Amino acid sequence: MSGDKPVELPSEAELAEMSRDDLVKLGTKMDGVELVHYEDKWPVPGTRAERRAQRLVALWFMISALSGLAFLGVFLFWPWEYESPSNEGAHFLHNLYNPLIGLFLGLSVVALGVGALLYTKKFIPDELAVQQRHDGPSTAVDRATLVAELGDAGARSGIGRRSLIKRTAGLGAGVLGLGVAAVPLGALIKNPHSDSETKNSLWHTGWKAEKGEKVYLRRHTGNFHEVSLVRPEDVEPGGFETVFPFRESERDDEHALVAALKRADAPVMLIRMRPNQPITKRAGQEDFNYGDLYAYSKICTHLGCPTSLFEQQTGLLLCPCHQSQFDVFEYAKPRFGPATRPLPQLPITVDEEGYLVARSDFIEAVGPAFWERKS
Repeated sequence: MSGDKPVELPSEAELAEMSRDDLVKLGTKMDGVELVHYEDKWPVPGTRAERRAQRLVALWFMISALSGLAFLGVFLFWPWEYESPSNEGAHFLHNLYNPLIGLFLGLSVVALGVGALLYTKKFIPDELAVQQRHDGPSTAVDRATLVAELGDAGARSGIGRRSLIKRTAGLGAGVLGLGVAAVPLGALIKNPHSDSETKNSLWHTGWKAEKGEKVYLRRHTGNFHEVSLVRPEDVEPGGFETVFPFRESERDDEHALVAALKRADAPVMLIRMRPNQPITKRAGQEDFNYGDLYAYSKICTHLGCPTSLFEQQTGLLLCPCHQSQFDVFEYAKPRFGPATRPLPQLPITVDEEGYLVARSDFIEAVGPAFWERKS
């Protein structure tokens, strides 16, 4: 383009008086653009064929919006909690949750894309232009012509006069946006203060008794479906083992048996002190132990790692992640490391059959954090 005649630039006054068409012509000249081919898809506006094409595009956008609303409905209100196969109807609905989530979200995305592609194919004019490469400083003329060219492109696409497509496209994109936002925010919607009397609330752990049902101490044998209950004589003096909550109502429920072993708040260290070992008990928790058996949460109060290393001579429980140490001879009080709170103690006793059971849930927060923790 070095041999081409340079474009004469208008003054600021002339630029202010130029129409959009004039600015577009000026911009193409300055950019070295040559329009080789231009064909409007609908040279005669308002024909039946154009209206049919418009309705087809709007239909896909509407499908996107309805699918997005269905996704939100399923995500927020469908029964998602596991149900035993013995309850056939509820189990069937639970199994539909993930497929419906994927179906409606995927359909919403696909329909929005199909609508956009159809609009491009049926309404955007066919245009072929050739532009010579050149570099130049940005000026007020460049900015004015660029704005005019963008406005002209929107006008030529016809989107401004097709309100049906604009409304349905905006509705589809808006509902899909709500669905996408609901996924990361869904876990924050639940009020931690509601339903506070069940073991699944934020206020309690899996050790909470419900409907008066007894909660046993269960060892993990490696078989998720095996139930192995613990008696006091099973733990030798100076020994320990990790135990989990078990209810008789869960014995034939394979999902519940597995879930109890995987709950983050479930693991408890059952420790048997050696005879004549001096123990300092925490105020208000003097009767939480059963004889020389003490049960402490296995979840470190620093960052939630398992405090699974026990040194019976010193009575120290060690968290391997950040080296916090808890003294079980003094109510699992932290002795070293970043942890600042003692491990919560689980009140235990023995039932009439000689099995260890939990007397109640923990009376304080388990782990590193909790809503409005007071301890």
